Amino acid sequence: MSVLEVKELTRRFGGLVAVNNVSFQVDEGEIFGLIGPNGAGKTTFFNMLTGMMPPSVGTIAYQGQEIQGFAPHRVAGCGIARTFQNLRLFGNLSALENVAIARHRHQKTNLFAGILGLPNARKAEQETYDRAKELLDLVGLTGKYRQQARNFSYGDQRRLEIARALALEPNLLLLDEPAAGMNPNEKSTLSDLIRQIRAQFNLTVLLIEHHIPLVMGLCDRLAVLDFGELIALGAPDIVKADPAVIEAYLGDE
Repeated sequence: MSVLEVKELTRRFGGLVAVNNVSFQVDEGEIFGLIGPNGAGKTTFFNMLTGMMPPSVGTIAYQGQEIQGFAPHRVAGCGIARTFQNLRLFGNLSALENVAIARHRHQKTNLFAGILGLPNARKAEQETYDRAKELLDLVGLTGKYRQQARNFSYGDQRRLEIARALALEPNLLLLDEPAAGMNPNEKSTLSDLIRQIRAQFNLTVLLIEHHIPLVMGLCDRLAVLDFGELIALGAPDIVKADPAVIEAYLGDE
């Protein structure tokens, strides 16, 4: 069953075509990789999926509903969460606060109950922070709840972003270069974490990643963009042997 289907997706910036006529679908429960050389249009593609920019042409269907042109908060409300290539954490807030902020979308108490400190509001607040701690534990940040996000290592900031995305309780998780800045051991741990997240939360995962060994070992299927165009789609073993993919990464002989 398809969770996400894009048809003829195109984004133009004046005379520049960043993404050109891309069509594919992501099936429920997949770990699906979107790869390609620098400047291939991958992050632009993610930005269209999450409402950061509208497509110039084409449709984006999530669980059968067209969502192209939705504002980011509306996309998140549909059940899609993402991390960013350039980290967007609240640096002056603690790890716990960063995750708790995302959890507030699921709180059922209103603003006035919180201001007045009513029992149901206090209970909801405690549940939010308890769940935030569970997610921080899951991504390997146990004992770092009170540390400011800006003081984390780059790898820990990446894990914090994943915890915050999970706090939205998505059905589709988009990870934009989650292994950036990580050492080989951290990358191996990240692969295990993504598999665990998929199984534990019954998620579909779509990720952009430059570390090819990671995506080849992790993803069920891959799509390859080059200069904004889809040049390959399929299982990792098939994609890595595709002459067009080899030329895109290594250049023409």
